Amino acid sequence: MGLQEIEAKEKQFVDPVAETPGFDETQSRIAITGHPIHAMSVSFPIALTFCTLAADMLYWWTGDPFWARGALWAVGGAFLLGMLAGLSGTAELLLVSGIRVRAAAWTHFIIAVTLLSLLGTNWGVRLSGYESAVLPYGILLSVLCVLVVGFTGWHGGKLVFDYRLGISKGK
Repeated sequence: MGLQEIEAKEKQFVDPVAETPGFDETQSRIAITGHPIHAMSVSFPIALTFCTLAADMLYWWTGDPFWARGALWAVGGAFLLGMLAGLSGTAELLLVSGIRVRAAAWTHFIIAVTLLSLLGTNWGVRLSGYESAVLPYGILLSVLCVLVVGFTGWHGGKLVFDYRLGISKGK
């Protein structure tokens, strides 16, 4: 099989999604001087999710109520700032046709909403008694949140760095 035959076969296969109008329009619409707000704002909830687990582990190790109270504030901050990051991400998803048409963007959205649900649950469990909530359920929820934030963060980074979503006008 020659090069011309291979090229002819490749032309037969057309990605129907790539043929969608607006597929190459992936530049952020929710941005400050070209810097996407969603990409800038997700670092805070990610960091606070890890801080929650660290505070839970320090409470478990030391028994000092300071760490249980710190975990309460950290997970509350992760949830509230995550909601703000989620609003900008949802706006990007719905407003930018080149993002909206890709299944990978919807997958990231679903994982992120799951994470926000877990963070909200983790915070809610602690509101009625932050010390008693740490062991065992608080720390287990924190481990689960760290796993999910790692997965959604990796997936979101893949969307930005591999697919250039939100930062460029297309491939």
